[in-house]
Amino acid sequence: MSTMAKFETYRDAFPNARLTRKDNGVLEVALHTDGGKLVFNGHTHEQFVELFHQIGEDRDNRAVILTGTGDAFMDMINPEGFDFFTPQGYDKILREGRKVLSNILDIEVPMITALNGPVLLHSEYALLTDIILATPDTVFQDKPHFEFGIVPGDGMHLLWPHVIGSVRGRYFLLTRQMLDAQTAKDWGVVNEIVPADRLLARAHEIADGIAALPPLTGRYTRIALTQQLRRLIDEGTAFGLALEGISAADVARRMAAQG
Repeated sequence: MSTMAKFETYRDAFPNARLTRKDNGVLEVALHTDGGKLVFNGHTHEQFVELFHQIGEDRDNRAVILTGTGDAFMDMINPEGFDFFTPQGYDKILREGRKVLSNILDIEVPMITALNGPVLLHSEYALLTDIILATPDTVFQDKPHFEFGIVPGDGMHLLWPHVIGSVRGRYFLLTRQMLDAQTAKDWGVVNEIVPADRLLARAHEIADGIAALPPLTGRYTRIALTQQLRRLIDEGTAFGLALEGISAADVARRMAAQG
C-alpha cells in the first residue's frame, strides 16, 4: 500500500511554488520565480507535474487555493529548458503537458484560483479549478502559441471553447483576443471580481467554508463536478499536443532554412 504524501515532505520541494497550509486543511499554492512574478519555462513545466501530483496525493488537504505572485498570475515565458524541435525533446513536453492537466484533475478536493493579474499563458490551469476569482486588472489571452508559430494544443483548444462557447472560444484563440475581467465574468470564465487587496482573503473565506464540510463531501463533490472535464482532457489533450508538435517541427524546419 503506497504511503500518501505528507505536507512536510513536499512543502519546500518546489522552487517555483510557495506552499502554506492552515490547520483546517486549506492549502495555498503561490507560483513565483525568486519570490516575484513567475517566469514560466521548461523547468517549471516539468516541476508543476510533480507539484500537482503531490498535492493530490495528500489526503490532509481539504481545499486548494492557486494563485500567483506580484502583478500577474502568469504573463512571462522563457524558452529555457524546452526542446520543441527534436522528437525526444517534444516527447517530454507532450508527456508533461498531458500529465499536468490530469494531475490537476486528480486533486480530489475543491480548488479555487485567485488570479492576481494577467493570465497570458496556461490559463487552462485555472479553467480546471472550480471557482475563479479575479482582480479588476486581470486579463486573459493566449499569447505565446502564435508568437512562437505553434498550435495552441495543450488544453487551450479544449477548455476555452468548452467554457465560453465554441464560436467565442475559437475566435479567442485564433485572434489572440484579450478578455478583460468584466467580459470574462460575463462569459462565465470568472465568478467574482475582487479588489486586489481583498483577493486572497476572499479566496480563503470560500475555502474555509468548503473545508468545514465533511471530508468526503468536499472530496466527492469535486470528483462529481469534474467528470466531464476529465473526459474532455482525456480525449483531446494528446491529439492537440501532437498537432502542436508537428507545427513546432515545421517552425524548426523554416528556421533552419532561413539560417
